[in-house]
Amino acid sequence: MSLKILIVDDALFMRNLLRGVLEGGGHQVVGEAGDGAAAVQSYRDLRPDLVMMDIVMPDKTGIQALREIMAEDPAARVVICSALGQDALVMEAVQGGARDFIVKPFKDAQVLEVVARVAMGG
Repeated sequence: MSLKILIVDDALFMRNLLRGVLEGGGHQVVGEAGDGAAAVQSYRDLRPDLVMMDIVMPDKTGIQALREIMAEDPAARVVICSALGQDALVMEAVQGGARDFIVKPFKDAQVLEVVARVAMGG
């Protein structure tokens, strides 16, 4: 199943890395955003099947953006990408509606596994 995915991360190298993994897995990256405010606007404009969202970003955090997206679209599928040691933030994101999470650094197979699980409704 090919998904339309929005990648949100303030680090360009991370967006490029995720793009390569996702496109290599047969998915279509329909947009990228470098902060939470742009993520919310991009979600509104693009209506992707899934959002890969970093937590720590300037202007608006991933958790704030997640909450806004979920308030507008309770069916939104958001996967949080966090660094090691951000367990409390990951739990906050899951409580805020994130469907799953990936811990950086990650392996390509882990990303595709989580995307597949979320796509299947897990």
